[in-house]
Amino acid sequence: MAKIKDVAKLAGVSTSTVSLVLNNKGYVSAATRAKVKAAVKALHYVPSEVGRNLSLNRTNLIGVIIPDVAHPFFAALLHEIEIALYDYGYKTMICSTGEKKNAELAFLEMLRRHTMDGLIIGAHALHIENYQHIQLPVIAFDRHLCDEIPIIRADHRQGGQLAAHALLKRHPHHVVQIAGAPTVHTTAHEHEAIFAQCIEGAGVQLDTIVIPANALQPKDFAGAAREIFERYPDVDAISGADLGAICALREANRRGRSCPDDISIVAYDGTYLTRLGPQTMTAVVQPIPALGRRAAEAIVRRIRHEELPSLAPLPMSFQEGETC
Repeated sequence: MAKIKDVAKLAGVSTSTVSLVLNNKGYVSAATRAKVKAAVKALHYVPSEVGRNLSLNRTNLIGVIIPDVAHPFFAALLHEIEIALYDYGYKTMICSTGEKKNAELAFLEMLRRHTMDGLIIGAHALHIENYQHIQLPVIAFDRHLCDEIPIIRADHRQGGQLAAHALLKRHPHHVVQIAGAPTVHTTAHEHEAIFAQCIEGAGVQLDTIVIPANALQPKDFAGAAREIFERYPDVDAISGADLGAICALREANRRGRSCPDDISIVAYDGTYLTRLGPQTMTAVVQPIPALGRRAAEAIVRRIRHEELPSLAPLPMSFQEGETC
C-alpha cells in the first residue's frame, strides 16, 4: 500500500506539499498540483482519514450518550440520529450509561481532549455540575444541563394533556401514573406534571409509582406494574412510558382484568412496541424521526459555529388503540 512519502518521491516534492494538495490548503502552483495528483493516481494512493482529520483539527465523530441502547425509545431515537449524522458526513460513537460507572464523564473528557467533534447528551445526567459554562459543542436531548446548552425535545406539556384527556373520556375513578425519578433533570417530567394537573383537576383520584433513575429494563417496569395492582387494587386507569404501559396491560390480563372494559391504559412514547402485541396500545407518540434529525442538525451547526434554528418543542401525535 502506497504511503504519502511514496507519492512525494514520485512527484518530486516534499511530503508537506503533498499534504497541502490533498487537503486543498495553502499555495501550490498548478504544475506542482498536477504532478502530485498524477502520482496519487498512479500509485492508487488512499489518504489516511485519521491523518487528514488531525491536520484539519477534526475527527468527523460525534458522541451520543443515552441511558440504555436496548430501551425501545432510545434505540429508535439513536437510529434516527445516526442516519442524520451520516448524511452530514459524521460517524457516531455510542455510549450507553445504564450499567457503566462514570461513562458519561469519560465521554465528556473525550470531547475536551478533541477525540470527538461534538456530543449529544441524552443520558440522565446526574452530574450536571460538569456542564456549567462549558465552551464545547454539546446538545442536550430532553435534559436541562445548563442555560448555555440547547435542548431538543418534544412538547411534553401537550403530551401530558393528550394522555390525560384520553383516560378522562373513560370516566375513571382511580388513575395511577408510572413516573420517572424526580432526581433526573429531564424536560419529560413536564408531561407527568400536566397529566397530574388534568386528572386531579377533574376530581379523579391519582397515585404515582416512581421508577428509580436508570431503571430501564423490562423487569423494572414489570415490577412497577405488579406494585400498582398490589397497592391499588381498585385502579381502573394507568398511564406510563411504553414499557410500563405494556407491562401494566400484561399484569392486568394475568389478574383477569379486561382492557379496556375493566381498565384503561395509555402509553407514552408510541414506539413500535405499542403496535406489536395482541392489542394495539393507545399511545401519545413522540415525533422520533423529527427529533433525531433536529438533534443531528443542531450539533452540526454548533460544531460549525452556525446559528441554530428554532428549537421550539416538536408537537406530539395520538395513536388510537384498543386499550382505552
